[in-house]
Amino acid sequence: MTISKRIDTSNAPPPVGAYPHARQHGNLLFLSGIGPRPREGGAVPGVTLDAFGEVVDYDIEAQCHAVFANVRAVLQSASARWEDLLDVTVYLTDIKKDFVTFNRIWADYFRADGPSRTTVEVSRLPTPIAIELKCIAAAPSSAGTDK
Repeated sequence: MTISKRIDTSNAPPPVGAYPHARQHGNLLFLSGIGPRPREGGAVPGVTLDAFGEVVDYDIEAQCHAVFANVRAVLQSASARWEDLLDVTVYLTDIKKDFVTFNRIWADYFRADGPSRTTVEVSRLPTPIAIELKCIAAAPSSAGTDK
């Protein structure tokens, strides 16, 4: 019987709900949705909010780099590597505006033999972010928590 293991880390921003950063089941690691929020409070990279907390403007390039850094932090906390990513679902709030930039940045992080990927547009994400990633990775049996 394979036991599912919860993965939490203090090296990535805390989840916005009651769920772990990731869960390992057997040799697979399932990351919860990861966004570009910083680990320590503060503004989301590249986001300008109005007085009501609504997004006025954002820099998708800054958010892409931040979300990749957060994914890497969760992977490392589970003793996994960037190269262990198998499948990534990308959620963009404005695919028409941001897809070309995202695709260019993706190519900087992944070679042609990188993970499979699906990119979809969503009308909104739970925090004032323009991108979120949902990832599946191969995980070593020693994955754990650093909390």
